[in-house]
Amino acid sequence: MKVLIAGGGTGGHLFPGLALAEEFRHRDPATEVFFAGTEHGIEAKIIPREGYPIRFLRAEGIVGKSFMNKVSGIIKIGLSFFDAAGILKSIRPDIVIGVGGYASGAIVLAAALKSVPTMIHEQNSVPGLTNKILGRFVKMVCVTYHESLTSFPMSRTFLTGNPIRPRILKGEHESACRLFSLDKDMFTVFIFGGSSGARAINRAVVDALNHLSDIKGEVQFLHQTGDRDFEGIRDAYRKAGARGTVAPFIYQMAEAYAAADLVISRAGATTLAEITALGKPAVLVPYPHAAGRHQEFNAMKLRDMGAAMVVPESDLSGETLAQNIRELYGNETLRDEMKSASKGLGRTDACAKIVDIAMSLMRKI
Repeated sequence: MKVLIAGGGTGGHLFPGLALAEEFRHRDPATEVFFAGTEHGIEAKIIPREGYPIRFLRAEGIVGKSFMNKVSGIIKIGLSFFDAAGILKSIRPDIVIGVGGYASGAIVLAAALKSVPTMIHEQNSVPGLTNKILGRFVKMVCVTYHESLTSFPMSRTFLTGNPIRPRILKGEHESACRLFSLDKDMFTVFIFGGSSGARAINRAVVDALNHLSDIKGEVQFLHQTGDRDFEGIRDAYRKAGARGTVAPFIYQMAEAYAAADLVISRAGATTLAEITALGKPAVLVPYPHAAGRHQEFNAMKLRDMGAAMVVPESDLSGETLAQNIRELYGNETLRDEMKSASKGLGRTDACAKIVDIAMSLMRKI
């Protein structure tokens, strides 16, 4: 069996695809899984490291871009159909699964038009443009949230949740602390702003260190900064005398979560699926320019259920963030309540459900 998973651009699109790849291989080690994406997306770096073959398309996003970038993007969309045809001809997949992002558009649509079994997964409560279009053509649609059900044909749409990689659930605290050179007995704050980092969060954390000097011997940090801010953030930690580990990118996310007592992050659907599956207390800073404000809606769901604190980026400051950290550090009862609420929202069976649907689709062809 050959499975082609298309999409990427960000970790929020890519990592659900990797979770599905692992589930297919777990069921049948002989399954061949291929990925399709772009050379400038995160998939170009992550997929080879995970040991899967990847094929590249010429594709760019057009939403929210300047006029000239939109023109360039439209031209590349046209070229991506030629790339998609070549990829489909060389791989001859038994099924094509789109996991979101503009890189999935041409190849999933081309596969659907060639009558190859196709399906997509929508991670967010507000579907992106690519998936809205593809939903009209594919055989099956899987969604994470109830709110997005009405965006797709009801007869072909299933509420499955967001797939997470099984390894995310298998991190062990002490070994994780050794890996990141952290003290296993200290309160640990894990900070990340998505696969490329988040400058607003990075700056707020640096300022927050100045408001936490009285407890800097009791709290440590694990901070994924993104490449562009790494040097500056690392130097800021040194100047503040704060304890912890700063890295441009963290591949070992299972261990990072295992080390954490508190997570500070954006509110992408994949991040929230991982946080809730693990029951991690969180301070969420939704990305304000996400399509359809979907990160804001994602975050509010957790806040309303008592699973997270939410700080809009417009209200984000070092002082505010320090207050959140201090409150959660000093209030174990509150942390326990948030853990319980978070775990109550978590779903660990999404991956199996989606692969079940994919297998049933292939049997019908």
